[in-house]
Amino acid sequence: MPWLAVRLELDAALAEAFSEALLEAGAQSVSLEQPTAPRVGLEALLSVDADHAALVAAAAARCGFSTTPSYDVATIKDEDWVRRSQAQFAPLQIGRLWIGPSWHQPPPRGAVVRLDPGMAFGTGSHPTTRLVLRFLEQLVAGGERVLDYGCGSGILAIAAAKLGAGRIGATDIDSGALETAAANALANGVALDLCAPQDLGPGSYDIVVANILAQPLIVLAPLLAARVAARGRIALSGILQSQAAEVAGAYAPWFDLGAGALEEGWALVEGTRR
Repeated sequence: MPWLAVRLELDAALAEAFSEALLEAGAQSVSLEQPTAPRVGLEALLSVDADHAALVAAAAARCGFSTTPSYDVATIKDEDWVRRSQAQFAPLQIGRLWIGPSWHQPPPRGAVVRLDPGMAFGTGSHPTTRLVLRFLEQLVAGGERVLDYGCGSGILAIAAAKLGAGRIGATDIDSGALETAAANALANGVALDLCAPQDLGPGSYDIVVANILAQPLIVLAPLLAARVAARGRIALSGILQSQAAEVAGAYAPWFDLGAGALEEGWALVEGTRR
């Protein structure tokens, strides 16, 4: 069966949000080309009879774009798409963690996370995701209470579970993301407490992670701080290096903040709850 491939290029800071918006607008899958470059190529797969103009316009409106970005459309064969998609998503090894799609063979030992691309954002390919995965791999020793705020595909929550965390909460404002995270958790054999943010029950966590964007993280500072137990840890991602000081300033009233990791122009803001 043929498909429509919509291709466009955006600044790296906008690619993640736009890929999510394309999926919410009806794209079957979205892949990132050269995800480490300043300009990132996006390729969205649509059914052959889809209204590509309406879909891209809807995604642009959701992201607050004043105009619809320019794009190209091509018709491709099913087998050509599968071959390109599978070649792009290579497994990721971060310490004990191995994250890869279903068509790759995992190592005999380690914490294995199976995650196929094409649903909610989060396959480990973006630097912001890798920063938090490294944080979790270094911090989770077993039994911790973990909250993934803005869980997307559920990759961070599932990784925490595979590393041995105990109670794991995962929340997202997007109901489609929650459905995807639930399916991914089931496929990986882990239990997550999934819900919308307003339905999150009372209680604090030893570790809170949020891979969103800088401005929402600043707004959420009091809410997220209230979810971290005394001496608990927080890790914030989705932040450009130039935005790190502003985000850190929003969390400074509650946290002792240290120098976070950097990768390809992105920063991790992390701290310990006082």
